[in-house]
Amino acid sequence: MNETLEFLVRHGPAVLFAAVFVEQIGVPLPAAPWLLAAGALAGTGKMSWWLALGAATTGSLVADLIWFYLGRHYGNRVLSLLCRLSLEPDSCVRRTENLFTRYGMRGVVAAKFIPGLSTLAPPLAGSSGVSAPRFLFCDGLGALLYAGSFILAGRLFSRQLEQVFDALAGLGHNALGLVAGLAVLHIGYKYFQRRRLLNELRMARITVDELHQKQEAGEQPVILDLRSHLDLEQSPLLIRGALHMTMDEVHLREREIPRDRDIILYCSCPNEVTSARVALLLHRKGIRRVRPLLGGIDAWRERNYPTELRAVGIISTLGAGSGSLERQTPIQVLVTPENQSTQSQEGKAK
Repeated sequence: MNETLEFLVRHGPAVLFAAVFVEQIGVPLPAAPWLLAAGALAGTGKMSWWLALGAATTGSLVADLIWFYLGRHYGNRVLSLLCRLSLEPDSCVRRTENLFTRYGMRGVVAAKFIPGLSTLAPPLAGSSGVSAPRFLFCDGLGALLYAGSFILAGRLFSRQLEQVFDALAGLGHNALGLVAGLAVLHIGYKYFQRRRLLNELRMARITVDELHQKQEAGEQPVILDLRSHLDLEQSPLLIRGALHMTMDEVHLREREIPRDRDIILYCSCPNEVTSARVALLLHRKGIRRVRPLLGGIDAWRERNYPTELRAVGIISTLGAGSGSLERQTPIQVLVTPENQSTQSQEGKAK
């Protein structure tokens, strides 16, 4: 372990830059131990406090700018990729969107301190149309606070950390094996949780072709769009006849969902995790005729099936059962393959 600290003394800025960059790019290797060690070394005068802070902040900014511009150019595809790679299926994206929706760019600063969200905030900001200078300022502030807090903690508790390092040094190479083993156990446990969740949520889906056939045959299933408000603002088109209701709203309004009709749920997350979660919730509440839509809204768009603009305005009753859902219906604009391109051009002109 002493050799590790000596290596950090000799190559401190490069090590800190790499450690924070790797963490922010999405690799599940925490940079906090390196930042604490750098702070401890700064407390004993073996490393420059300002040089350590600058290297760590720069590493974070470089990684975040990469994700920011990927989000700017590829939007939801980048978030879907990160969600697939995440050890916590889609909850990471949903929590980041909620944080960003509630606090705006302040959420980018706060996300630095929340595991799983710091990597998702930059592409989400990029896909939301935030200007690069504004993002750079807020993200730089967050990176500075994040790196600075750990380095400061390491400096304040340098004596205690030095005792810990000495104890680990007494273990020799076994210390590195112990740390590596704990990291492997942590990742393995998270992976096991992910697989268990996906197995629990595995249920019969309905395909977009089957849903479209039901609509063409005159059937009227209740279709719920479960995307977040932020996702809906970026892409306000819904499946024809769908109602928008977030996952949290379903918890509050599940009594309004009719029991005597088919309920179709869709989202924009990989593996339809949000839809499956809500379907499982409704099953437990006694609503059995519920199925997630395979492929979600993306699969529906790929087939060029009809969509309509998000409904706002006059309230009308849509269904019955133990309660009734309210559909907000404006002058609705049906978007079909024939008029979709024309409509988008008119929207840009406005």
